[in-house]
Amino acid sequence: LHGEAPGALNMAIDEAMLIALAEGVSPPTIRFYAWAPPCLSLGRNQPVTDADLPACRAAGVDLVRRPTGGRAILHVDELTYSVTLLHSDPRAGGGVVESYRRLSEGLLAGLRRLGVEAVQARGQRKPASDLTAICFETPADYEITAGGRKLVGSAQCRSRGSVLQHGTLPLHGDLTRIVSYLSMPEGEHEAQRRILGAGALTLEEASGRTFPFAQVAQALADGFAEALHLTLVPGDLTDYERTLAYDLRRRYAALNWPA
Repeated sequence: LHGEAPGALNMAIDEAMLIALAEGVSPPTIRFYAWAPPCLSLGRNQPVTDADLPACRAAGVDLVRRPTGGRAILHVDELTYSVTLLHSDPRAGGGVVESYRRLSEGLLAGLRRLGVEAVQARGQRKPASDLTAICFETPADYEITAGGRKLVGSAQCRSRGSVLQHGTLPLHGDLTRIVSYLSMPEGEHEAQRRILGAGALTLEEASGRTFPFAQVAQALADGFAEALHLTLVPGDLTDYERTLAYDLRRRYAALNWPA
């Protein structure tokens, strides 16, 4: 369980944990964290032109590129989780989609502990030509929905024989705020707000309650342990992971990779 950190450092820590696991110097890890200041993250191959840079600067919203794919997410009033595990781990078996399904069982078990009966989305993926810049508009296979609306968005990358999956659970607030920080033709902002408001929701909306960050993190940790048959041991970053993360954050602070 980590506190808040800037976007570039958060993404660097996730990659550092992945590298340390691949090198055999760190164990598989589940991490829960938040973002400060608010940050707009872009998917690994998403064009920077999707972001309205002047609007982000004016509002004090950071901008970062994730090591995973997908579309833009505004990280504010949320809990983010990340999981690192080896390809050889049975929980990572069967490829990306199958491991999504398996790891989603942990998220579902955690949400049940908070009184939310969520489900895994199936068959709702849009064709690439219909995708917008916004991650939370439509759930992909095995992402988490409640009442037909997307609740948790996740993404995965695989490197060096290891897997990193991370995802976002909005706790409360206005999910349509992201539209203010994206570039789109004149007149489309309101339409996108309506679409996003109808297609996604926060934990507060799904449960009818406001939960503190630490309680949500504990519920999800217990859910992962239950569903994936894990024994979790609390810990912190190793010195190696911390040093590596501070080196990697320079790359994440720049947006011109992986070009």
